[in-house]
Amino acid sequence: MQESDIEPALKNLFDNSSIALALASTDRDNPLVLANEQFYKLTGYDSTDVIGRNCRFLQRRSDGECASNDEARRKLHAFIHGDEANVRAPIVNFRRDGRPFVNLLFMSKLKASTGQVRYIIASQFDVSRTHPDLLRAYDDALGNTLARLKPLLDGHNVMVEGTLATIANSTTTIAQAKLALAELETNSPY
Repeated sequence: MQESDIEPALKNLFDNSSIALALASTDRDNPLVLANEQFYKLTGYDSTDVIGRNCRFLQRRSDGECASNDEARRKLHAFIHGDEANVRAPIVNFRRDGRPFVNLLFMSKLKASTGQVRYIIASQFDVSRTHPDLLRAYDDALGNTLARLKPLLDGHNVMVEGTLATIANSTTTIAQAKLALAELETNSPY
């Protein structure tokens, strides 16, 4: 699947979103087929670095260092291979320059009217050092983006599955994410 295969309205939503978004195909290893400028600003990568690759490359720094992310990986694996409509999990990622950050990852399956998953949409947010008001603003922006996404997909026999309850703020999740980052930074040369 190529970016040219993606509906123009969906591309327009990505281009005009104030939050980091990525779209993965359900082919092979869930390669990214679209990401927006906010995603590139957050990660430091550009389209030539990410399109066609699975997002898991963000979990490893160029020198090979990798955060454990065991709990997040279990949640993401269960989401990809299970019946869950969406998932939200903190995961330690690395920017292109090697700096770690805690990504509060939201993923949702976009299904055709036949029930077949067509895409996986993901939103990323750096909660490493985020003030609670910024997280609330992000949650509101994500909710608005998903609400705008639904009518865009209706004409294409694709729907966002699940509820917006998944994006509810979780203080425990944020605290765990910050602890994981602190442990990583203690052992990191960066």
